[in-house]
Amino acid sequence: MTTMGFRNRFLSGLLLTTALLAGTATPVAAAPVVLSSGHVDVIDVDYAAGALTINVLDGTGAADVERDPADVLFRVPNTAKIAVPGTAAWSFLGTGGQAWVLPQSSTGGLLWAGWNTTEVPSGIFQNNRVTFKLTGVSGPAGFSVYTVSGGTPTVLFDSGNGLPDSLNVNRNTHAHANWGFDAAGTYTVTFEVTGKLAASGATISSGARTFTFEVLA
Repeated sequence: MTTMGFRNRFLSGLLLTTALLAGTATPVAAAPVVLSSGHVDVIDVDYAAGALTINVLDGTGAADVERDPADVLFRVPNTAKIAVPGTAAWSFLGTGGQAWVLPQSSTGGLLWAGWNTTEVPSGIFQNNRVTFKLTGVSGPAGFSVYTVSGGTPTVLFDSGNGLPDSLNVNRNTHAHANWGFDAAGTYTVTFEVTGKLAASGATISSGARTFTFEVLA
């Protein structure tokens, strides 16, 4: 064999090996966008071209950005920890005497978490409303969403009393609530939004979307 032939075979083998290695390499997942303080609509509902969708509306920066829930990690720092009142009305926050809460009013250093249906057009859905459904929660303890007025809580969603939980939300709504976690750890929370079309009566769905919260001890 000539020197040139050996060299060509060597280069061919090297290229083949490189191609095989490239083909078997496992893609590296992009790191999630971590949101830890400022305004965010966790459930941002849109309707366009016959499709009902859920995004995260990230308002923590200079301009609002719509993000895929799968690309976002919501961080709940230990400064969100509260002492749970001992009355029965607050028992949905667990029995540990403390909970981590993202509050319904804007608080420095914490996420101000809410939802909006401002991009749902009028007349599309019956009664001009959609339904939020909490269909699954995985984590170390209970998860809840609630409001407080005059010191009394109103529970909107609570994983501790069975799922799914549902909430009817009017179109053109922008609201904030308390997001409660009974213990530190990582939670995956699954929501679905449905609506009954005014024209046909058919129900359409966003499909299940999962949101991840990291609650720090």
